[in-house]
Amino acid sequence: MKLYFYPGACSMAVHIVLLEAGYTFDLDKVDLAAKITAGGEDFKLVNAKGYVPALRLDDGQVLTEDAVILQYLADKKPASGLAPPMGSMERYRLMEWLNFTATEIHKTLGALFNPRMTPEWKANQIATFSRRADWLAGRLQDQPYLMGDGFTVADAYLFTVLNWCNLFQIDLSPWPAIQSFMQRIAGRAAVRNAMKAEGLLG
Repeated sequence: MKLYFYPGACSMAVHIVLLEAGYTFDLDKVDLAAKITAGGEDFKLVNAKGYVPALRLDDGQVLTEDAVILQYLADKKPASGLAPPMGSMERYRLMEWLNFTATEIHKTLGALFNPRMTPEWKANQIATFSRRADWLAGRLQDQPYLMGDGFTVADAYLFTVLNWCNLFQIDLSPWPAIQSFMQRIAGRAAVRNAMKAEGLLG
């Protein structure tokens, strides 16, 4: 397999899960402006949507979209415990978390990357994030991970997008439960190794 990634982008969630599950894979960094990979591929031919992550499978197929790739990887290695079994109520709870992260956290914080964002628009995005964070902190108050006591692909995704708060100087101190969650995930070996490989840690 080959993961097409950009350092610190949402593709890092896939990188973390590949390491957590013990996959053998290659990395190819994407120049998102030029749409060319470090390996010399035309990224538009890999993923016509033009953004990461994209995962080239061993049979040559390319899978895209974080929530889908994460579940695929977990399902291929069920012993990893990274996702509950398909058809179980717990699996739907996992999908609920993945959808919340994608639509309410990823899209809200991701908008801050827009160089044309006005101060008013930025303030609105941060206010929206704060409301979502209030709710999220309440859910994390009494459990270490999103699904309870066990780390899942949803935690990898949420950690990755919440990590952007550092970039945008969004203070997470109003939500100690979220801060604890971030510290807990950051301490995992797979997370440290993914961040080192992407040049985000020394």
